Amino acid sequence: MTEPQHIDALRHIGWRGPLPTVPVARVVAQHRAGYEVHDGRRVFAAQPDGRFLRRGLDPSLRPAVGDFVELAPGDMPEITRVLPRRSTLTRAAAGERYERQVIATNIDYVLVLTGLDGDFNPRRIERYLLLIEGSGAQPVVLLGKSDRCPDVAQRMHALRERLPEATPIHLLNSKDAASTKTLAPYLGPGDSAVLVGSSGAGKSTLTNTLLGEARMATGAVRKTDSRGRHTTTHRALLTLPTGGCLIDTPGMRELKLTGEESLDLFADIEALAMRCRFADCGHESEPGCAVQAALAAGELDPERWRNYRKLRTEREQQAGEEDAVSRHDATVAQPLRWFQSR
Repeated sequence: MTEPQHIDALRHIGWRGPLPTVPVARVVAQHRAGYEVHDGRRVFAAQPDGRFLRRGLDPSLRPAVGDFVELAPGDMPEITRVLPRRSTLTRAAAGERYERQVIATNIDYVLVLTGLDGDFNPRRIERYLLLIEGSGAQPVVLLGKSDRCPDVAQRMHALRERLPEATPIHLLNSKDAASTKTLAPYLGPGDSAVLVGSSGAGKSTLTNTLLGEARMATGAVRKTDSRGRHTTTHRALLTLPTGGCLIDTPGMRELKLTGEESLDLFADIEALAMRCRFADCGHESEPGCAVQAALAAGELDPERWRNYRKLRTEREQQAGEEDAVSRHDATVAQPLRWFQSR
């Protein structure tokens, strides 16, 4: 028999809605041997129901860090159901076979941290923002290591021009608690955020500062490219003194699109292309090309144009792969449904 849950305790871990009638907890970590979950009062181990272990099951249907789950009480509580997600951040998993990988769920904000040293890469930031589109969460760009950058203002201005006006950009020192107070609007009571960025960007350092203690391992970065080793080896949800929840993640070297991105980030370029004289304009040397005219006039950043074309091509390829996988899965499932109906 489980102890009755209290709504205040659940709110502490980001629960939205009324008091549930069944035991629930939030997934805070996933390991090979099972999961760690938080019920608002304590963290404990839990095992997934056998249905989540079936071969061939879509990985996105399994419990993920950030999920709220129903539990069957026992000496080893069992996860019996994943509750509906209000937001889901995903990417296409590395490898040749198309699969979706869930990064975090039930989050309000995605904090994209990049250093202003050799880690700074506007193209990668744009890729992160594309992955965040449609997730249900709001992107927030964080720029750290300003002490290693001689032209902070110039880089801030250039990045501001490339990103939507509604996307917040904050300059901060990950080691300075006073500097991180700018993140208070995203980490208040009941808020949930996930912290993403390259290895060596300073995610663990920032997490430790927000926690007020050195709980996460940190490491040095290479001088050649400012990249670091994976000091964070798995995603983990942490409760902060501010009342919010933060999911720390390992550095992501590969950010593959899923094929469902809307490309709203480049809405201005797509609107520009609509003004070309020919509907099938390739935006190369065709007469009346509005894109080439904007490039020639300095109204469109050539690097941003190249990144848009690259990402659009990748999105179309990924969409084709996902469609092929869906058709294959439907073909495989059809005989099984026929057999089960006999």
